[in-house]
Amino acid sequence: MKEIVKIEIEDYSKCNNIWDMKKNPYTEIFINQMKKGTRFVYVYKINDEFIAEGNLVTENEDKDYFVPKQRIYLSHLIVKKEYRNQGIGGEMLSFLLKTAKYMNYAEAALGVDCNNYNAVHLYKSKGFKIFLKDKDEYGGFYKMVKKL
Repeated sequence: MKEIVKIEIEDYSKCNNIWDMKKNPYTEIFINQMKKGTRFVYVYKINDEFIAEGNLVTENEDKDYFVPKQRIYLSHLIVKKEYRNQGIGGEMLSFLLKTAKYMNYAEAALGVDCNNYNAVHLYKSKGFKIFLKDKDEYGGFYKMVKKL
């Protein structure tokens, strides 16, 4: 059985099945945002196994990504390696966009590495537009936005 569900903080450690939470420098930030109630974590499950994760963030210091009551930040969409290229990322993205619209946001924004061609293609196919190309210590990335 497959389903997409919102998880609470007590189940967040199960996302380690999807990505290495111990090595990622953002894990603690994500946990603190969940505790604060500004990060909502959704997982795609197949027979209770966590396969993919996607987050909606309702508060962010970067005003390109978040505008109160107008633009929500779509963060950390990731599919477990062996389940990629099966449409799961697209299902998760559609679910997150529907949820953001239900939360009364008019736009969704995200950031994606320039060299993550599959993700850039997926986001463009769902109507996201690049509005800024930038660079940080990890390399080049696009900031993208979509009207809901």
